[in-house]
Amino acid sequence: MTHDLRIGVIGLGLRRSIATAAHRPGRGSVVAAVADLDPAVRVDVPQRYDGAIAVDDYRKLLTDDTIDAVIVATPDDTHEAITVDVLKAGKPVFVEKPLGITVDQCDSILRTAHETGTRLYVGHNMRHMGVVRLMRDIIARGDIGEPKTVWVRHFVSYGGDYYFKDWHADRRRTTGLLLQKAAHDLDVVHWLAGGYTSRVNALGELMLHGDLPRREPGTPRPDGWLEEYEWPPTERRNLHHIVDVEDVSMMNMRLDNGVLAAYQQCHFSPDYFRNYTVIGTEGRLENFGDRPGDEVRVWNTGPTGYRSDADVVHRVPEARGSHGGADARLMAEFVRFAREGGATDTSPVAARMSVAAGYMATRSLRDGGTPYDVPELDPELVAYFDGGQQR
Repeated sequence: MTHDLRIGVIGLGLRRSIATAAHRPGRGSVVAAVADLDPAVRVDVPQRYDGAIAVDDYRKLLTDDTIDAVIVATPDDTHEAITVDVLKAGKPVFVEKPLGITVDQCDSILRTAHETGTRLYVGHNMRHMGVVRLMRDIIARGDIGEPKTVWVRHFVSYGGDYYFKDWHADRRRTTGLLLQKAAHDLDVVHWLAGGYTSRVNALGELMLHGDLPRREPGTPRPDGWLEEYEWPPTERRNLHHIVDVEDVSMMNMRLDNGVLAAYQQCHFSPDYFRNYTVIGTEGRLENFGDRPGDEVRVWNTGPTGYRSDADVVHRVPEARGSHGGADARLMAEFVRFAREGGATDTSPVAARMSVAAGYMATRSLRDGGTPYDVPELDPELVAYFDGGQQR
């Protein structure tokens, strides 16, 4: 019988749901060790993951022969340095999205994985969400013909709490929310449309959160900061001492296969809503919610006026666990990949391309909307990762 894959986790913060999804004693994988700088986090580890040890330096996990694979879930600006160290140590690695906060950081990670031959996996869990897989299946069947254009609207009601009260609000650590928050959505756009962004332009502003009260440097976040929310958004308090990322962003994309796409993001809406519209040569689809039981509607007869009932209505499938069951499926794929290698639904190349699109769009919006081309990735690296990371 194959033993449980023993996983070391670096960083047990806001994305601890990934680590929890990996802890399945007797069912394939366990969290065996956690590295975190926070003593309060380390104290809790043995109770959270039975039998796990806690250390204060992630390098201790890299020299531990009992650790089979590593999850990197630290703040975005640390991903490159830590992931490169893990790859050089020869341990299969799961990197929580985004892969990096610049194009160069992403390319450094991909080159290191290629040079060392160590297995690299990037955690774009939306590829495993029921609503995304449903939309992709509809498109793959040809129900709306060939995709030609995609729109995404992302209303983030908790944005002021999740992204403006900690390090996410500091562009030195994220580049911007058009990269950090949008990396998932840009990856989905690419997956649904069958191509990668080649040219972008964008506009954005810090419209609301720039003038709200901030904490002094070194002041901890208040207790219950993700449990109690001020309303209206103008009443928010205790923001991070640095706030210099945009809270409204809009970007346009031309993909390398000719598809045109647009993405819009707002961090002070009253409700949380992520909406995709894909129009093809023979119809369109649109999702109304992204949770189990919500709908994806398809219109593929016409022409008519607007019909809310659509021609076909699909229900998002039921699922259990965080992110609509996506985290569990994501981790199952990583565990299999760490053991056996081979093809995966997630892709390091796709992860790099979503960061590259968001990075160049952020440059554009900070340069008055000037269009920018997305840097191409070394064809040797594309071939290596598209081939399942086989030498």
